[in-house]
Amino acid sequence: MPCPPLPADAFGDRFALDALPLARCAAGYAVQMLDTDKLLDRLTGTFLPVRSEQLDGLFDSFEAAYAAAHTWVEKYCPNPDDHRLAIVPASFDQILNRHVLIYGVLCGQP
Repeated sequence: MPCPPLPADAFGDRFALDALPLARCAAGYAVQMLDTDKLLDRLTGTFLPVRSEQLDGLFDSFEAAYAAAHTWVEKYCPNPDDHRLAIVPASFDQILNRHVLIYGVLCGQP
């Protein structure tokens, strides 16, 4: 059964990377599972830790990240309101060969 339409801010407010005052430059948009260091892998549609060598977690646009998050919710969330996903700015460290959560691990509850 298809997921009902999600609001435009279902995974956080839309943002442009170049408009954010970040301490570290972002290389793209990532879909983070809240309370974890896991990002949605673009190739498999599964969540992998940022240290995973297989992770390909950077999307070129907010819209692409939103579409991937929406697809994941359709597959894995019987109640779409319980998805626990956020679109975040992320980077890739070429020296450590891993993704970087610029804001760190985001919590689902304040």
